[in-house]
Amino acid sequence: MGLGLYITWLVHSRAGLDIAVEPRTGQDARSDQGEFPLISVVIPARNEGRNIGRCIQGLFRQSYLNIEIIVVDDRSSDETPKILAELEKQDSRLRLIHGVELPPGWAGKPHALVQGVETAHGEWLCFLDADTFAEPSLLWSTYYMATQQGADMFSILTYQELGSFWERTILPLIFLGLSFGFPAQRVNDPEKIDAISNGQFILIKRSVYDQVGGHTAVKERIDEDKAIATLVKRAGYRLIIADGRNVARTRMYTSLPEMWEGWTKNIYLGLSDRLWLLLFGAFLGLVVSILLPLWLFGGLVWLTLGGGIAAIVVAGEAGILWIYLLFKRLQACQAFQITGGYAFTFPLGALIFTAMMFASAYTVISGRGVVWKGRRYKH
Repeated sequence: MGLGLYITWLVHSRAGLDIAVEPRTGQDARSDQGEFPLISVVIPARNEGRNIGRCIQGLFRQSYLNIEIIVVDDRSSDETPKILAELEKQDSRLRLIHGVELPPGWAGKPHALVQGVETAHGEWLCFLDADTFAEPSLLWSTYYMATQQGADMFSILTYQELGSFWERTILPLIFLGLSFGFPAQRVNDPEKIDAISNGQFILIKRSVYDQVGGHTAVKERIDEDKAIATLVKRAGYRLIIADGRNVARTRMYTSLPEMWEGWTKNIYLGLSDRLWLLLFGAFLGLVVSILLPLWLFGGLVWLTLGGGIAAIVVAGEAGILWIYLLFKRLQACQAFQITGGYAFTFPLGALIFTAMMFASAYTVISGRGVVWKGRRYKH
């Protein structure tokens, strides 16, 4: 029991972010825009009809005015091009690029971003996913914090909109796993090798981007955000990842199939340089989803059958660990602003997360490749 309590504490203790972006009013940003550099916001969009309108409208409302918005339509087959054509008429800062066919050896997102960067003029580049929605203070607040921290590359974790049962059951556990594997304190420490960024929002100096080779240097990577963060930090530049939940929101997936496709493409490839973490995560997932419920259930059955003191000890230890786990998951529910009842779904969420890990590893190791946005990638 003691070991279980310690591991539960350890996993949850690394979930915090030591730097937070607070919304800044637009008054200072609007006072003299000439003093602020041009920020080029580059958005890859492939079949993003559900999200692209809300994403772009959020950028139109930014208090930081000195921006250009570049959207690369990555050969969408839905209503994305039509929506973008209408949005382009509303604001001259928006420029639409029609992406070319994906060349061999490239992943889709890096290729789309490279096409956008080729036309960008900003001193800073901002890479924004189409399913990420900016508060009016996003660019001003993140630019201010990046300069205050002396960052060359600045990324944030956004507020996650969790609308469905499966999102609320699975995603908090996935984010817990990521924070355990890549704690922000180590990522933000220039003396540590740990590096990761969130592709939903990245702000980087153009000079640094060019120096490390940009997305061309990670052209085959599905996990391009982690890959480019690693290049930046290894080159000696300052990498910061911060809490940006007050300035941007994201709705990643809306169904279990979407989550399955989205995460199985990333998990194994993102952890290929630290397979111990993948194995540890899979082990913990099996313990939490299968062994821990069996421990509690078995202890209670034994107790009802007259197991005496030994049964009381077994059931009591399992009960204590369950109570502590539920307490930690209740805190997570509060952080994600979902009802506390989802604290009780963690065995189910852990089981599916573990299945995603095995599926991700299998698709890569077997040579089947991962599928994303209608494209198959083999590594």
